[in-house]
Amino acid sequence: MTANLTRKLYDERLRTLSEGSVNVNFNAFIDIKWDDPEFAVDVDDPRWVLTSADALGAHPWYQEQPLETQIRIGIWRWAVIAKVGMQFENLLMRGALDYVYQLGNQDQEFRYLTHEITEETHHTQMFQELVNRTGVDTAGGKRWFRQVSRVLPLFGSLYPEAFFTGILAGEEPIDHLQKGALRSGEPVHPLPQRIMQIHIAEEARHISFAHEFLRLRVPRFGKARRGTLSVLFPLIMRILCDVIMIPDRKSAAQVGIPAWVVKDVFWKSEAGRRMLHDLFSDVRMLAQDIGLMNKVSRPLWRALRIDGRPARFRGEPALHTD
Repeated sequence: MTANLTRKLYDERLRTLSEGSVNVNFNAFIDIKWDDPEFAVDVDDPRWVLTSADALGAHPWYQEQPLETQIRIGIWRWAVIAKVGMQFENLLMRGALDYVYQLGNQDQEFRYLTHEITEETHHTQMFQELVNRTGVDTAGGKRWFRQVSRVLPLFGSLYPEAFFTGILAGEEPIDHLQKGALRSGEPVHPLPQRIMQIHIAEEARHISFAHEFLRLRVPRFGKARRGTLSVLFPLIMRILCDVIMIPDRKSAAQVGIPAWVVKDVFWKSEAGRRMLHDLFSDVRMLAQDIGLMNKVSRPLWRALRIDGRPARFRGEPALHTD
């Protein structure tokens, strides 16, 4: 089982990830043609309509709206997700910098994480630039998250296993949503499409690192420390998922989305429940492999409505039979 990851194998995997960052990387202002007319934010462009991969885009209320309303809400939705993504990546960078500051010489984590921080810098730039181009004046995450995120990076060194669990909790939902949009086969505006292509390509390495980090450390913990993390793990996943995926109701109301629709989409509707379930298949596999599924934590996964079959492999597409 991968839970028995050795430090030697871990270091080899980090070297591979670092080489990947050298050989395949992107610049936010070179690899995106911001001034290409095709990338312009046109409020009459139907390609801004949300795909059915987004639970909001799949909701009957949204699909019944006039085209101009669907476009306006689509632009707003992309802007809000991009802003929250920017804030989350900023938190990640600050925590990762706090973590690498205390690493010793020759530690492979230093090189890989500084590569990741460099890539995340470009991600924050392209996310913020997308927000700026849409003209949507969004605050991003909810106020409590914006306030708490000022101190959360300290967990990078104080409680690194919880910090990198939180990183997964933020990265997995965005990655899932973006892959779903691209896999849907439905039209997507070329600007967010290009941003998603870049983000997915580099985020695969970032998610891989967080998985490997936890696979190395958690199986070596004592019962008390592993037991504590087994309870924190699903809580962190669900809380940060909601931060990223659920828009602020006041902001939603400003673009004409009723409060009952937000509540139904996240997570009462069939599409919403399905998305919530699918978001966590990879981390359920990880939690099972590293010993975080036990008689105390399993009921918590169920209570949070994020339990279910673990993925068989990372990035396994969700299969649904109706």
